[in-house]
Amino acid sequence: MSTHAQTLSAPGNTASADIAERLKRQDPLLLDQLIVEYQHRLLRYLLYLTSNRELAEDLFQETWMRVLLRGAQFNGNSRFDTWLFTIARNLVIDFRRRRTMSSLEEMAEKAEDDRPFEIASSDPTPFDALLSRQNSAVVAEALLSLEPLHREVLVLRFHEELALDQIAKVTGAPLSTVKSRLYRGLAALRPFVQQATSRMQEESLA
Repeated sequence: MSTHAQTLSAPGNTASADIAERLKRQDPLLLDQLIVEYQHRLLRYLLYLTSNRELAEDLFQETWMRVLLRGAQFNGNSRFDTWLFTIARNLVIDFRRRRTMSSLEEMAEKAEDDRPFEIASSDPTPFDALLSRQNSAVVAEALLSLEPLHREVLVLRFHEELALDQIAKVTGAPLSTVKSRLYRGLAALRPFVQQATSRMQEESLA
């Protein structure tokens, strides 16, 4: 593995600072390395935001064009994936505004409450329960049934493993709002957990 490839895989600010420096000097090898490193995560995020593969793939390409053209704006003070997902999210919002004159935020529940639901931290979440069954089709179906903003936070938290403060940076929402969306999304998943559990019990008895 090359020194640059090792740096991209390194955790924390070291990798971010190296990426920022290479973007500023327009390193010709960097974009290819970044695409290899982040392509699956980025496309998955866009698929869940848009629910449309063709649109997600178009925005995927446009996101990398923005990275190429605006790379000097990344200062390395935050994680690169946080900056990358922010670019992708803004492109989705721009697309929706052009088509429907509504932003991603306007697709949320009209009376969204910033107060979080209380969930016992020692208990597995509904998302954990679904993932433990290793049923990607059930997980995808469950996520796509949720409000877009709740789905987005769940994807960023559990698929992309971003911390809540990083999700707040990506979405531009207060931390309290991010927590509220997370807990509401988890609560909405409970019926899918119950259905999946019942289905598994029926199959085991068959």
